[in-house]
Amino acid sequence: MSNDVNPLSLMAASPLSQTSSRSGKPASWYEAMAEAWGKTLDAKASEIEAAADQLADGDDTPSHITQMTALAQQMNFMSNSAHTSLQSVGTALETMARKQ
Repeated sequence: MSNDVNPLSLMAASPLSQTSSRSGKPASWYEAMAEAWGKTLDAKASEIEAAADQLADGDDTPSHITQMTALAQQMNFMSNSAHTSLQSVGTALETMARKQ
């Protein structure tokens, strides 16, 4: 019987030097990836809010409305990408854990 260690399972569980914002325990790279997606989506949402504020202040030109549409489409694309990447990696980690 071999006691070989699967390097992928070690990588999946290996902590980073940062700590989790929720527990203070070391964060996994998977959690770090989720936090990075969250920060990126927050930044895009802030851009949309700023554009919406300009619209509320009377900047209802076609170019500004088109810019807002583009920002909303970017947010949609990024949100879908975040969901897909997190789900795919999570499923892969689950599969890998089952094979241990």
